[in-house]
Amino acid sequence: MTRTILVVEDTDVCRDALEVALTKLPKFGVRSVCTAERALECLATDEVCALVTDLHLAQMDGFELIAFVRSHPRLFALPILVISGDNDPGTLTRLAGSGANAYFTKPYSPAAVCRQLEQLIDAH
Repeated sequence: MTRTILVVEDTDVCRDALEVALTKLPKFGVRSVCTAERALECLATDEVCALVTDLHLAQMDGFELIAFVRSHPRLFALPILVISGDNDPGTLTRLAGSGANAYFTKPYSPAAVCRQLEQLIDAH
């Protein structure tokens, strides 16, 4: 059974780039959605081994998504990696306390993201 990485990214180009990078991980499948609400639906029904999310999403943002995951008994230990173009110091401080396991700013190294995800999933 292939383990699934859930990607939450509202920008088509960024979502496509992440999919291409993550499909190079042979042990994992990738499922992509463009909203946090859609991610919650997937998390309720699918077996997901990691979550990769942007912070700036329509309606529910990435911080709210992370807070939900961390408060849910079945999901609280799910590895969460954030990729965002936001490098504001206030955002970085808020992110440090959010429960995310790793953070990459855009532009990012796809290889570094893949390595970090594998480490987080293996440690989980």
